[in-house]
Amino acid sequence: MLIDSHVNLHAPQFDDDRALVIDRARAAGIRLMVNICDKVSGFAAVRALADQPDIWCTVGTHPHEAKENPGLTAADLMAMTADPRVVGLGETGLDFHYDLSPRDVQARVFQAHIEAAQATGLPLVVHTREADDLTGDMLEAAYRIKPFRMLLHCYTSGPELAARAARLGAWFSVSGIASFKAANDVRAVIADMPADRIIVETDCPYLAPVPHRGRRNEPAYLPAVLASLAEIRGWTLADAEQRTEDAFFALFDRIPRP
Repeated sequence: MLIDSHVNLHAPQFDDDRALVIDRARAAGIRLMVNICDKVSGFAAVRALADQPDIWCTVGTHPHEAKENPGLTAADLMAMTADPRVVGLGETGLDFHYDLSPRDVQARVFQAHIEAAQATGLPLVVHTREADDLTGDMLEAAYRIKPFRMLLHCYTSGPELAARAARLGAWFSVSGIASFKAANDVRAVIADMPADRIIVETDCPYLAPVPHRGRRNEPAYLPAVLASLAEIRGWTLADAEQRTEDAFFALFDRIPRP
């Protein structure tokens, strides 16, 4: 089963042909998609797409958007996770590359998501960029208080954070970046990820994999991501598909397995 664990189908880049994009995904064999919330204020648009049986969603606020709701609490998030189509929290985390929200606000909003994950048992979808040390510190400190499940999505950070997260039982998702010519460091980390905790994603409309690079990304391109993962790990395509399927349902266990 091909599963795109991270799509942004509500994004404005799909406003002109969203239904066609979803149709192409299904035609390409994508059986499930998780539409990822980038800000709580936009949750309604994210959730609207999850009325379809093969699309689920998360709720949360990306670090870029943390400034819009600096007082966001775990209770706020937990109230929205009562919706049975919500299967995770995030994406959330720290992004010190763009700094589109103040760093202290990013950390405070990230902490609220962590606490909601601890309380609900739902997986935490983590975005981290150029913030490896603080991301690792926050995850470890919270995990010591109460364990929770986490996914480091579109992982492009270094081997040190990957090792720290792996010790906490984290899952990792692989994106089209794995196919980029200059991404040798990313491929080296992917080669060392826990084999039973790797899933795949497009992060569409961003990061289209080779041979689609430079185009708007969409879920129909997921097979190219899976092929890159299989090559890096030395797996057959069938093995990669089965392994990522098993890992997905182990993480997103609110979704019934067909």
